[in-house]
Amino acid sequence: MAEKLQVKIRESLGKRNTRRLRATGQIPAILYGHKQESVCLSIPDAELTSLVTHGQRLVNLTGAVDESAFIREVQWDTWGTQVTHVDLTRISADEKVQIQVAVEMRGEAPGAKEGGVVEQLVHELQVECPANAIPEKIQVSINHLQLHDTIKVEDLELPARVAVLDDPHQTVVHCVEPTEEVEVEPSEAVAGEPEVIGAKEEEGEG
Repeated sequence: MAEKLQVKIRESLGKRNTRRLRATGQIPAILYGHKQESVCLSIPDAELTSLVTHGQRLVNLTGAVDESAFIREVQWDTWGTQVTHVDLTRISADEKVQIQVAVEMRGEAPGAKEGGVVEQLVHELQVECPANAIPEKIQVSINHLQLHDTIKVEDLELPARVAVLDDPHQTVVHCVEPTEEVEVEPSEAVAGEPEVIGAKEEEGEG
């Protein structure tokens, strides 16, 4: 379900005005797509950051414009804590989009009780689905994962109308035997006196 975002027209452009805008708790944004004119907007920082943090991508813009949009790209500051700019594209609810979705393991693997180690090799998948059917995450149940078992992309149970674009034979999760650490015996050179390379022998007295 799309969330609402209150937006305003951003008339003053440029780096200096953009910094001033952020100082007031607003984030600069641009809306484009569907062969219509691009519109420069400002969005409340708290509202936008909350949506982005929770993985929300489909939004209903209200206020200066009244349109459905898709959060196409989010720019962050150097530390990755503050949204600095966002790109929005006009979209209809049933229009298909391609997007990266997080993968999350759920449950407990029987193979782990047998001494196995569960490893998740894929943490995001590229999917295609209608804009109004974007999943927050793709869950992988490991409740039946035995030692030496593998769960591949093609084995995943996907939400309705969601298709994965990644290699179907790619391993997402597996349960393997733990790797034994090999102890390295200290060499004689390490145990004994250090050898000084290039040292010259002392010359005897004549």
